[in-house]
Amino acid sequence: MQRPFGDKAMGSIGKWMRWGLVAGLTCWLAIAMPSASLAISWQDLLRAVPSVIQGVQLANLSPDQEVGLGRNIDQQIKQEVRISSDREAQRLIAEIGRELVAASDRPNLPYTFQLVADREVNAFATMGGFVYVHEGILDAADDRDQVAAVIAHEIGHIAGRHALEQMQQMSIAQGIATAAGLDRDRLVGLGVNLALRLPRSREFEFDADRRGTLNLARAGYNPRAMGAFLQKLQGMSRGQVPAFLSTHPPIPDRIQAIDEVMAQAGLPNRPYNPTPVAPSSNPAANLSGARRNWQRLRLRQRWN
Repeated sequence: MQRPFGDKAMGSIGKWMRWGLVAGLTCWLAIAMPSASLAISWQDLLRAVPSVIQGVQLANLSPDQEVGLGRNIDQQIKQEVRISSDREAQRLIAEIGRELVAASDRPNLPYTFQLVADREVNAFATMGGFVYVHEGILDAADDRDQVAAVIAHEIGHIAGRHALEQMQQMSIAQGIATAAGLDRDRLVGLGVNLALRLPRSREFEFDADRRGTLNLARAGYNPRAMGAFLQKLQGMSRGQVPAFLSTHPPIPDRIQAIDEVMAQAGLPNRPYNPTPVAPSSNPAANLSGARRNWQRLRLRQRWN
């Protein structure tokens, strides 16, 4: 969600919100507790509302602070997932990632692209430029453009600062429930949950699709690959929504929105006809066969 006055304006608003909250509590306490024995200090007031203050501050993180927090989250994520040892495949997604970052909305972040040793078709990201792609994506993709579409969608989440906005919303909600402050460890835990377990909002998913579609075109990939891969995933599941897409907006709605983004941007409607690849239906299949199959993803045909 874009803020109408930008992050700089939000910084000023955040300060006024914090001090307005303290001043309001002071007035209320002066009326409710006239006894000198119940006097309360400014420090006590600030400690009484740490979650609200922390939630507001999250929206004002500098890029360096965002990367630092993302690095802490990444360290925790890697305790829960196994990073692939396939260096060639790792180089592939890093190469695609670099091409997309150069044409993205936030090209100055130090992005890190990592391949997760998991045959489930999935990908996710956290703040500060950390992107994770499951080996299952490489199994399922028909070509390099479809892998790029997945990565571009995740870069879209980072460019839109979606994780930060969700953490801000959730920290405020937790503050209302518990009145307990969110220190760095709790923020990291919240970030890990957002990356691995909690869904993004429909608004954020559509925004990541929009940003990713335009990013694909700017980087020379066919933007139609995003909708095509979504359709393929739905077909692979025999009409059932894949587990990792179950918390996303319906696939037909996303494809329609992607088409609208392309039309509004005036992108040419060039054909996209990849050679279909049937991924193994056995999740315990030997990975060496899949890795040989990944060579097709090295082929690059520029769309523009």
